[in-house]
Amino acid sequence: MAVDLNRVIEQVSKEKGIDKSIVISAVEEMMHSAARRTFGADRNIESRFNTELGEIELFEVKTVVEQVTNPAAEVDLELAHEKYDPDAQLGDEILIKLDTATMGRIAAQAAKQNLIQHIRDAERRQIYGEFKDRKGEIISGIVQRFERKNMIVNLGRTEAILPEKEQIPHERYRQGDRIRALILDVDLSEKGLSIVLSRTANLFLIKLFEQEVPEMYEGIVEIRQCAREPGGRAKVAVYSKDADVDPVGACVGMKGTRVQAVVQELRGEKIDIVPWTDDQAELVCRALAPAKVSKVIIDEDEHAMEVIVPDDQLSLAIGKRGQNVRLAHRLAGWKLDVRSEAEAEEEARAARASLNAIPGIGDINAELLYQWGFRSAEQLAEANEDNFEVEGITPERARQVIHAAREWVARRRMEEERAAMAASAAPDGATETPADGTASETAIEDGAAAVEQSADVEAKS
Repeated sequence: MAVDLNRVIEQVSKEKGIDKSIVISAVEEMMHSAARRTFGADRNIESRFNTELGEIELFEVKTVVEQVTNPAAEVDLELAHEKYDPDAQLGDEILIKLDTATMGRIAAQAAKQNLIQHIRDAERRQIYGEFKDRKGEIISGIVQRFERKNMIVNLGRTEAILPEKEQIPHERYRQGDRIRALILDVDLSEKGLSIVLSRTANLFLIKLFEQEVPEMYEGIVEIRQCAREPGGRAKVAVYSKDADVDPVGACVGMKGTRVQAVVQELRGEKIDIVPWTDDQAELVCRALAPAKVSKVIIDEDEHAMEVIVPDDQLSLAIGKRGQNVRLAHRLAGWKLDVRSEAEAEEEARAARASLNAIPGIGDINAELLYQWGFRSAEQLAEANEDNFEVEGITPERARQVIHAAREWVARRRMEEERAAMAASAAPDGATETPADGTASETAIEDGAAAVEQSADVEAKS
């Protein structure tokens, strides 16, 4: 019994979601490939789908000539009139119908494989066209199976992969569970269609909030920055374009219903929501919440901040295993050095003492240098005289101060080296008094005298 291809094509088109014209084209290509195997690749053969008969027709194309030189592609005028077309003229192309019943089983099997491959390729292109513009969307699927810790998710028409690195740590799913994830990447290559999902991306958290917060969908509230340690904690900086809308309250929702819905989807990941501000120091203070910040010292050149917190707030600011300060760093984008007030005071005392130890520098100059970021005599000694700018210290005075610091540092290093050499050479752990450094001391005294003289001149003027 002959198969009605119209019905088969219609069924395949519906099942695979492929346009009928694509299926028909694949069937025609299948028959064309089989015909070339059966009748020879040198013959000009065309395949056409006859919708009325519901079958594929094969035709051999020949050119009408006066004298045949290539029997595979030409037919003489007399034979054309007799067997094919009484009205044929020289130069015309005539179609000679071929008998498909003569095609062999091997050719038919190869044609079937060709058809299956064409339909698969068409299906992949169709699915790729459907998903390529959906990157960054959240999609729901069913856990199908596991391959080397990677999760294969059934999306209905196709499968996607959730790699191990894109899975939230300690999160467990079983076969048949429903899962939601972000479409991270869609790629169509020779190997096939690849759809990669993610549950650890920052965008996944942002999209979850957009689904739960109507103000975000309307564009009134937006997430300016987000930082996550998946499965542990996340920090989100939110901003409102409407002064009457509280961005934090909109994200939290009535009795915390909105943020709890996001937390539940992320399997208990804690979320800190802070209001965004363009003041970077203030943003860092908010990002370090719940810890309170006493003072922030900004270093624009290094794009870093030194954050001082009360002694009892230090562990809270750093967080478990440094988690809180890491997330604050990612949220604000600044390098953060968090210190307690006691530690900061101790370092300040040590820094001032190091600067005050330079002969002739004085308490006022030492304090000015400390306020401008110098934390030791060594650091001052390495300063560039030409680019040295400290408010309250003249260029001439600055050069004298730097030279004095260099002499002081050189003397200390020399004494330390002599002490080390003496300790290593002395028997039974005895130590020798280091040699007299008269030349260095004289240079130090000269430098100190110059600094004091300059200070006297400035004081009188």
